[in-house]
Parts: sequence; C-alpha cells; structure tokens
Amino acid sequence: MQTTAAHAKGEVSRGIVWLARSGYAARGVVYLIVGAFAFLAGIGSGETVGTKGAIQQLLGQPFGETLLWIMVVGLAAYMAWRLTQAITDPEGHGTDAKGLLIRAGLIGSAVAYTLLALFTLGLLGSSIGESAGGGGGSGGSDFLTGLLGWEYSNYLVYLVALVPLGVGIAHIVKGWKAKFEKYFYASEDVMRWVRPISRAGLIARGIAFLIVAGMLFSGGARYKPTDPPSLEDALNALQSLPFGTFWLSLVGLGLVAFAVYSFSEAIWRRIDMPAVMH
Repeated sequence: MQTTAAHAKGEVSRGIVWLARSGYAARGVVYLIVGAFAFLAGIGSGETVGTKGAIQQLLGQPFGETLLWIMVVGLAAYMAWRLTQAITDPEGHGTDAKGLLIRAGLIGSAVAYTLLALFTLGLLGSSIGESAGGGGGSGGSDFLTGLLGWEYSNYLVYLVALVPLGVGIAHIVKGWKAKFEKYFYASEDVMRWVRPISRAGLIARGIAFLIVAGMLFSGGARYKPTDPPSLEDALNALQSLPFGTFWLSLVGLGLVAFAVYSFSEAIWRRIDMPAVMH
C-alpha cells in the first residue's frame, strides 16, 4: 500500500511539474511575439499586438491550428499551476496581508490566462467553421463578449485600475531586487545571463502594466470594467509619447527578455509541491 501511495504521489508530482513548465513555456511564446512586434513597430516595420494579437499571429503560420491547440494546452496548464500556487500555497506565502495579496494576484493571473485560452478556442472554432464553409463571424471576440456581457458602473474602472497598478509595481520590485533568483535551480554560469535578462524582462512588463493603470486612471468612465485597455493599447500609448518609437522599441526588447525569463522558468524554475502532498 505504501508503494502504491508513493507511486501515486510521484505521478501527481510529475503532473504538477509538467503543468508548471509547459505553462511557463506557453507564456514565453506569447510574450516573444508581443515583444518582437513592439520592437518592429518601434523601428517602423509593423504594428503592435497584444496577447490576443500574438495568438492570432500563430494562427496565420503554417500548421497554425496545430500551434493553437498546443497553446490551448499550455495556457490551460499555466492557469492550473497558478491556481495550485494560490490555493495550496506550496511556496509558503502565508495568510498575512502580503501573502494573501500575492495569492490573489496568482488567482488574477489564472483568470487572465483562462480568458486567453478561451479566446484561442474561439479562434479555433472560427477557423474550423470557415474551413467547413460556415463563415465564422468574429470568433473569439464574440465568445468573450458573450462571456463578459454583464454591465457595471463605469466608475468601477478606478477600482479595476488598482490591479495593473499593483502588478506593475510588484514586477518592477521583483526585477530590481532579483527576487526571482530564489526560485531557480541553476548554476551560477547559467544565472550570469539569466539574471540580467530576467530583471530587464520583469521591469519591462511592469512598465506595461503601469501604463495600463495610468490609462484607466486618466480615462476614467470612458472604459468599461469588462473591457479595460489591453497590452496592445498600452504599447500604442507608449508610442504616442515624446521619443515614443525609442521607448516602444526598448519596451519591446524588454518583453522579449520577459519571454526569455519565462522560457528559463520552464527549464530551471524550482517547482514546489503543494503542502497537502508532503
């Protein structure tokens, strides 16, 4: 019986590790595309895209539908890992105010990537419908519009703005202080290049979140809580600033660095098991 229990525990442990690593890799793919397009837009060779635009770019590639199915699996895995982190607290964030805030952020991340996975499924449904001669309409956009169709007071936008504000500050602090290092199992030779790239990536993503928060605070009731400005909107706003093309290119490179950080997490991150399994 003990052998059977240990085997089952090992299977679950390997499953959780697979969820985490494939999820980080999927996030890396999304931000690699977003960052590359932002950099190219900054140098005048294209337009910016957000996370949804990155998924749409994959659909246009050879074997695009296959790539999207792989992304659905990866995004779902990342969502499941974030929920595991939030609920079982394998990394010991605790139940004090700071710990609960971190765990709430993990749930928020799970929700965001669930919506991105649903958007991807919507694109796949639209693509399959077009292949079958059924038209397809606006696909994932209609799917999400129906899912988020309820109405709130627009003044809730100011409350919603606190989320990207907090996430942005947390990313910048995490990058500046290199707090991510304690979660890596890698040699110093590896960390010598992972460390600066990861710091740049986290800070760049934090800046993008701060821009979204700024747009929400300044835009006020123009935005709906169910339709806040996206990452693409934030990048376009950055481009409109003085020397905007330079800043956009710089943040684009930073988001590519965040993609490299995500791939590094997929390879070297320490994946702690939930406490209930110890």
